[in-house]
Amino acid sequence: MTRSLHRILVPTDFSAPSAAALAMARELAARFGASIQLIHVLDDPYAAGSYAPEVYGYVPAGLREAWQRTAETQLLAVFPAREREPFRATSAVVFGSPARTIVEYADTNGFDLIVMGTHGRSGVAHLLLGSVAERVVRTAHCPVLTVRETAAPQTAADTKAVAAAAAVAV
Repeated sequence: MTRSLHRILVPTDFSAPSAAALAMARELAARFGASIQLIHVLDDPYAAGSYAPEVYGYVPAGLREAWQRTAETQLLAVFPAREREPFRATSAVVFGSPARTIVEYADTNGFDLIVMGTHGRSGVAHLLLGSVAERVVRTAHCPVLTVRETAAPQTAADTKAVAAAAAVAV
């Protein structure tokens, strides 16, 4: 059974691998006529656990709103409004645990593909920091294409190869 590719979700943490993922998503969206939604998940330390109020204390008024406004500004900087129109692109800022929130958002909103950057950490760094991309790959109900910064297509032939691979994946 072949799936169609209509909606692409691109989680971003504003890193170089996320920029590479957005570039890849733009290539795929252009090829398949899909729309793009950029999402940034704010990991709220004040809601991290059941003991958060005891550990972190009082949450200053307006802090969450300031975080959200800053993230929205950053989303517009990485994908300006004038560049969004051909992709019917939108963006969202949400609070939550990054991996879980990305998967839930993709499920709830019916995305066909998640394209996200990965830092490619290994060893102790991977053990200590974990991998949001790895958790998304393991738990998502739609295909996930992970992109490392160096994996961005550089030539037309590379772009065609990636698009062909994505067509097989979906």
